[in-house]
Amino acid sequence: MTEPQSTENHLIVTREDMVAIVTFNRPERRNAFNLAMWQHLKVIMETLSADEGLRCVVLRGTGGAFSAGADISAFATERGSRAAEDLFGDVLHDSMQSIRLCRHPVVAAIEGICLGGGAGIATMCDFRVGGENIRFGITARNLGIWYPYAEIDPIIEMVGTGVAAEILIEGRIFNGNEAYAKGLLSRVVADAEVAAEAMALARRICEGSPLSARFHKAAIRKLRGPLPITPAEERAVNDFAATEDFKNAARAFLAKEKPRFVGR
Repeated sequence: MTEPQSTENHLIVTREDMVAIVTFNRPERRNAFNLAMWQHLKVIMETLSADEGLRCVVLRGTGGAFSAGADISAFATERGSRAAEDLFGDVLHDSMQSIRLCRHPVVAAIEGICLGGGAGIATMCDFRVGGENIRFGITARNLGIWYPYAEIDPIIEMVGTGVAAEILIEGRIFNGNEAYAKGLLSRVVADAEVAAEAMALARRICEGSPLSARFHKAAIRKLRGPLPITPAEERAVNDFAATEDFKNAARAFLAKEKPRFVGR
């Protein structure tokens, strides 16, 4: 294993033969992402995508968690206004899509918490290996946030509209066996075996033709076709920033209280 290549200690890139490993390294926040981390993840993924010597990328977290998603404690400085949400939304979209558009297959090694934007990262990957006791879900509804179209799309591709509704509207949080049964995981293993199984999967990918893998990944995406969503519709996703529900829910979360939604 090589020494970390990243100067940002919250996102560490290492390499094992033809596999690049991106580690989310903010265990004190359960690997929650602030704006700078989302921006840096995009740079990392685009750099790895351009690396001809790679055949696979593995994403993982430290401290027994994959990622708790967006850092809600940073909302007061990074989000909240419509202008700030437009900027954050653009950064988040570009970061998420850099995973989906990476030329190389991407494997998520999911341990512990995988919630919100962390689950979003996982659903952008081509493969997801999870432990039996993970907590996998998207908690946007708990903050009055509207999940973006382009990030909903891979969920529907994987599991259909019924399970997507369970995740986004009902707010279900699944353990590993439930997530596997729903089609959210490629495979489920004992918690202690996640890292080993993810790397074994990456090595199996490396044994095949890299040109074949790149073609098939691109073909799967191309056959899906573009989303029939207008730029105005995409931008309207950020309208939640002006609602009472979002502002009250963000305050309640930081105060460790249960939010009360009024539909305004």
